[in-house]
Amino acid sequence: MLEWTFISTHGLVLSYIASHPHDTGPAIASAIGISERATRKIIVDLVESGYITIKRKGRRNRYKVNAAMHLRHSTHSEIAVGDLLNALGWKRPSKLQKRATRPTLRERNSNQVL
Repeated sequence: MLEWTFISTHGLVLSYIASHPHDTGPAIASAIGISERATRKIIVDLVESGYITIKRKGRRNRYKVNAAMHLRHSTHSEIAVGDLLNALGWKRPSKLQKRATRPTLRERNSNQVL
C-alpha cells in the first residue's frame, strides 16, 4: 500500500532544490523517489510559476528559490514559500554568510610563507 505524505511532490522538489541548488535532475529525482521525467516536469512548473529560477553554470544548472513568493492555495496565500521552507529546516542563504567564508586579500597574503 502506498503511503501518503503531507507534502506534495512539488513541495518536496522545491524543498530539496532549496537545500541542494547545485544538484542535477537525476539526483533530485533519486532523493525524492520519483522519476526523472516527473522531476523535470515539476521543475518546469516551478519555473513557470516563478518559484525558482535556473542559471546555467557550464554544463549544469544552478537553482535559486524565490522565497518571497506566496503559496498558491487561497487558504494559505498569505504564507511565503520561504517561511514554509524554514519550517522544513531550510537555512536561507545570506550574502553575509557567503562573504564571511571567503578569505580577504589581506588574509590570503598573511598566510603566505615568506
